Amino acid sequence: MPRRLLSLWLPRFGSDLSLRRNPVAGPFALVMRSRGADRLAGLSAEAEARGLARGMGLADARALVPDLLTRPDDPHAQAQALAALGRWALRYCPWVAPDGPDGLVLDITGAAHLMGGEAALLDDLTGRLERMGFETRAAIAETRGAAWAMAHFGAGGVVAPGEARRVLMPLPLAALRLEPETIEGLERLGLRIVRDLVQIPRSSLARRFGSGPMMRLDQALGALSEPVSPMPEAPGFAVRLSLPEPVGLRDDIDAGLARLLERLCAHLERAGQGARRLVLELSRVDGSAAHLEIGLARAMRDADAMQPLFAAALDGLDTGFGIERMRLSAVEREAQPVQQITSAGAEAQDALADLLTRLCNRVGFEHVQRYMPADSHIAEKGFTITAAAYSDPVRDWPATSPRPLVLFPPEPIAGQGRRPPQRFRWRGQDWRVTSVSGPERISPEWWLDDPAWRSGIRDYWQVQTEQGARLWLFHTPQSSGWSVHGTFA
Repeated sequence: MPRRLLSLWLPRFGSDLSLRRNPVAGPFALVMRSRGADRLAGLSAEAEARGLARGMGLADARALVPDLLTRPDDPHAQAQALAALGRWALRYCPWVAPDGPDGLVLDITGAAHLMGGEAALLDDLTGRLERMGFETRAAIAETRGAAWAMAHFGAGGVVAPGEARRVLMPLPLAALRLEPETIEGLERLGLRIVRDLVQIPRSSLARRFGSGPMMRLDQALGALSEPVSPMPEAPGFAVRLSLPEPVGLRDDIDAGLARLLERLCAHLERAGQGARRLVLELSRVDGSAAHLEIGLARAMRDADAMQPLFAAALDGLDTGFGIERMRLSAVEREAQPVQQITSAGAEAQDALADLLTRLCNRVGFEHVQRYMPADSHIAEKGFTITAAAYSDPVRDWPATSPRPLVLFPPEPIAGQGRRPPQRFRWRGQDWRVTSVSGPERISPEWWLDDPAWRSGIRDYWQVQTEQGARLWLFHTPQSSGWSVHGTFA
């Protein structure tokens, strides 16, 4: 049986994907940072029709098309979408592989008759993709190189067996998937189409350009095989248990969950992974299902430690007429290499993480937070608040001048001069100063427009009062006023 391959090219994959998710009207382009400037990485058909081209600078493009709409290019999202399309294309054949960042190659040998023939398969494939919003160009030929050439530089469609050589001859050299530098060198010699390359002695070309041009030519003509390597399947981190009889007792569900956790943790251990979020799906006999989800403050694959975390969710479970299937999946994971469990502090860290897990599953992961240092001399910006379950504690905070325990918006007080007043009234009370220390000058962050710091630099003083309170006062040299900004412990 002759080998048959289908090359699928999505020439506007990035822009089509972005517009499919968030449509806009008018010329549209994706923008990426390249060579120190913003450049066009993907174009809609309307933008290209108005004279824009990939690689053009964004400033030049806007001068040519003032109403151009843009979004940042996202190669990672495009790679994920292409992988999803590859899985979708398995409906046509069992062998599908990515072909560059915007294409797929399908080995349809022996599979086309299931769709009514090669032409019917090609029409069905391109028709479905076009209804999804993707512009497509595709071809079927006996070699991967010939199918790619016809999809990118030819008329597409179906190339009959034995016709690859004839249809390739008038195509440009770029149809052989050569490097741009090689194409430029060949064109300087007057070689512009595939037929020109065939008529040149192979030895002379190999001496000057290496084996690359001849290898690509042989692959396209079928003299050299080019396998299609299917996309690797992502490892599955889900396990299932089908029960011989429906169960409704809590002990039976706990026993099934224990078996699922043991199997799942074994999969995770082989992959060097740890679970961060687990989902337990319980299917009832009436067709309904219950979904229980727990999060973990640290990557785990210890079945005995993970099972009690489901207790609160299982307490209120309605089993209906019985549970007949159970499925447990690790929907979020991270690498968990083997660690030395006797290292100092490891047990304490695990105990803290387990405490966070219990608290977060009870009140919500976003409600248990910790303070983290931030790179700023301004006291109110010297820290950030993050979710405790997704951050590590900082043991040694950067050394700075003492900061008050309580901060509040500056509250003006009466005072003159560059030293703190000896007496002042604040919050309805008269205060008497016994000692002062300072000043500490803090400048605003000029690269940020903070309305609270538009008055300029501040001179901060620590003020001990007769009443016992230690206050944080500041004076702005540009004005004569004083303010209280915080209190120390």
